[in-house]
Amino acid sequence: MTKQTRRRFLQTTSGAAAAAATVPYIFTAASARADDGQDERPQLGCIGTGSRWGGVGPAAMRHADCVAVCDVDRAHAEKGANRVKQIQGHEPEIHEAYQKILDRKDIDVVTIVTPDHWHTKIAIEAMQAGKDVYCEKPLTLTIEEGKQICQVAKATGRVFQVGTQQRTEMGQRFLQAIAMIRDGRIGDVQKVTCNIGGSPTSGPIPVAEVPSGLNWDLWLGQAPKVDYRHKGKNTRCHYEFRWWYEYSGGKLTDWGAHHVDIAQWAIGQNGPDQGVASLEPVLVEHPVEFVGGMPQQDDRYNTSHKFHIKCMFPNGVEMNIVSNSSDGNGILFEGTKGRFHVARGRTKGAPFEALKDNPLPEDAIAQVYGGKQPTSHMQNFFDCIKSRDLPISDVFTHHRALTTCHLANICVRLNRPLKWDPKTQQIIGDEEANAWQSREQRKGFEINV
Repeated sequence: MTKQTRRRFLQTTSGAAAAAATVPYIFTAASARADDGQDERPQLGCIGTGSRWGGVGPAAMRHADCVAVCDVDRAHAEKGANRVKQIQGHEPEIHEAYQKILDRKDIDVVTIVTPDHWHTKIAIEAMQAGKDVYCEKPLTLTIEEGKQICQVAKATGRVFQVGTQQRTEMGQRFLQAIAMIRDGRIGDVQKVTCNIGGSPTSGPIPVAEVPSGLNWDLWLGQAPKVDYRHKGKNTRCHYEFRWWYEYSGGKLTDWGAHHVDIAQWAIGQNGPDQGVASLEPVLVEHPVEFVGGMPQQDDRYNTSHKFHIKCMFPNGVEMNIVSNSSDGNGILFEGTKGRFHVARGRTKGAPFEALKDNPLPEDAIAQVYGGKQPTSHMQNFFDCIKSRDLPISDVFTHHRALTTCHLANICVRLNRPLKWDPKTQQIIGDEEANAWQSREQRKGFEINV
């Protein structure tokens, strides 16, 4: 009998995975541990090796052998390669173009830790190249990109984990919160408040010389070609890309991708045909003037630093996404029988205190986790690579939650209410706003599905 290698197994199961990708978020098989044998460990390629990769890359290397790294900043790429050598004892290939990694037939898995505006194009091409994908959040720049990723994930059957670690880690506080809601500890949920903080502001950032080793044109990708700007810690590039609408969505996608995701999971509004029904801007402030949804200055951060968006769901639940609240960063759930607040570092409220005398059913958290015992986020990804199950943070539920975040940004940028049909995934009665589901992509960087 021919030996069934890991790679051959994955090739023969891709069709089954494609079918599994069309069903709602459930797990169907027991968790499997990563291979211990070196010859059976997946081959890993890392696309983007900046600051956030310092957590993602080493976690992935516990389960796979990194053979290549890629970054448009040579300093980042070399730093990543040195980290690989420290951890695994060998030097990986170093590339500037991510296509070099996707072209390697021996690479099974890729991590994508780039600025947000690059996620979708790389992820789609990685799936089309037969790679399983771990991509940092927020997964997309626009709603249309989310639709495209879901389409390709279904068509290819690749395993795709989004880096929303609150679904697995952070002391399992968020899993516990969802379990409490499912167990009726606060009755029927009526209102949710997601405090995600506001984006930072900056003064004028002057045009500066592009640092040696940084391919600025390639970093920009699909975004408009503009001058490189830098002063002190403020820049158009690297970590600070989050505060420019050209590359991200500010806190509404950066932290919204975490808290809105958990909130919609808790209230049962992240599945097929589910999602927000209307959004209203209660408070909107930007650090620059906006006309027709576009910032009128290009020399400083432009994402909203103060906001309050009221969202209503078809099941009658009200969700408020705010930049500030008395409870601080986290999620406040209010129901007919009580309320509690959950954050990464703490929980508070009578329902949590009552758990001492009236604990949740023994399997309550495992049931939230799809019938499995919770693991680390990366462990779950590699377990699902072997089982071909949907991982805990799949693209389909993430797209539904992030759609709310993108709609909130459209609502904020245009400063008017919106109505949304989650079944057709269209804005109702506002063609100008509906056009914001996608953005023009610079020639040569288009996303092809």
